[in-house]
Amino acid sequence: MKGIVFREFIDMVESQFSTETADTIIEASSLSTHGAYTSVGTYPHQEMVDLVSNLSTHTGISVPDLLQHFGRHLFGRFVEIHPNMTNKFSDVFSLLGALENTIHVDVNKLYRDAETPSFTYEQNGQQQMVFIYRSRRRMADFAQGLIEGCIAHFKENIMIQRSELPSQGEEALTRFTLVRSAHGSA
Repeated sequence: MKGIVFREFIDMVESQFSTETADTIIEASSLSTHGAYTSVGTYPHQEMVDLVSNLSTHTGISVPDLLQHFGRHLFGRFVEIHPNMTNKFSDVFSLLGALENTIHVDVNKLYRDAETPSFTYEQNGQQQMVFIYRSRRRMADFAQGLIEGCIAHFKENIMIQRSELPSQGEEALTRFTLVRSAHGSA
C-alpha cells in the first residue's frame, strides 16, 4: 500500500482525534516504519489493518465505520492534492466509469508499483450504475467511503446499495449499486 495513504490516515487521526491518539495507535501497532511513511514508499497492507484496528480499540468506533470515514476523507484530500484527476469529470458516474482505465493508470504513473483494486461497472441509463469492487485487501468499507466522498464532491443525491459477492480465490468482491435520485443534485 502506498505511503500517501498511510500519511493521510495518520494526518486524519491527528486532526480529527488528536496527536496523542495517533501516537497511541502507532505505538500499539507492529509497524516496520514506526509510523514514518514517505508518500511514494510502499508498505505492507497489514500495517494499515493494525492502525485502523488499534484506532477502533482506542475510540470505540467500529472498523467498518472508520474505514468508510477515512475513504470519504481521502477522496476529499485527493481532490485537493490531484485536482487534475477529478476536475475533468462532470459527475459521479463519469468519474467511477473512468476509474479502472483512466484514473488508476494516472495513479500508477504517479506512484509506481501502486497496487490498485480492480473495478468493473455497468451503467443502466443515467440513473443507475452497478459497480463491482475486487481486491485481495478486502477493504470494501474503504471503497464505499471513497464512493461516498465522490458523491459529496459532486453534490449528487445518490443512494448506495451494497452486497457482498462470493470471493474468487484470494479476491473479495463487493457489488455497489448506485441509484441517482430523479431529483438530481442534492
